[in-house]
Amino acid sequence: MRLKEIRINNNCSQQDVAEILGVKRNTYTMWELEHDKIPLTKLIKLAEHFNVSLDYIFEFTDLETYPECHKFNKDLYLTRIKEIRKYKKVTQEALAKKLNTTNSVISRYEKGETFILTMFLIQYCKIFNVSADYLLGKIDNPKYLKNSK
Repeated sequence: MRLKEIRINNNCSQQDVAEILGVKRNTYTMWELEHDKIPLTKLIKLAEHFNVSLDYIFEFTDLETYPECHKFNKDLYLTRIKEIRKYKKVTQEALAKKLNTTNSVISRYEKGETFILTMFLIQYCKIFNVSADYLLGKIDNPKYLKNSK
C-alpha cells in the first residue's frame, strides 16, 4: 500500500495522519509498515482526505484519483459486492474458499451486517478484476484492474 508515499507527498508526519484518522500514532505506524491492516473505514477516510483513489492506495493503478469521484456509497457497495460475484457465477461458498473464510462471513458482507475487511476487499478486487473504488460506489463506471499485484 502507498500509505507512506501519500503521507510524505502531503508533507505530513505520522502523527498528523493519525490525528486525521482519529487513532494513536503507533496504530497508524503499524498500518504504514503493514504490520497490521488498516480498517477499511479508516482507509476510506484517508483516501477522501488526501483526494486519492483506493485503487491508487492498493497499487492497482498509478492514477491518483478518478474524475467525478464520490464519497463511499453503502447502498451501491452492498449492491455491487453481491452483483459482481453473481455476474461472475461464483457462489458464496466458492468465494469463501478463495478468501479462506466461511460462507456466513460472505453472507454478512453482502447483507451489510459487517463491513468487508481490507485484506478481503483487496483479494475480492483481484479475484473479480474490479476496482475497489467502483465496488465501494466511489466511481460510477466499472474499472478493471490492469496490473493487479
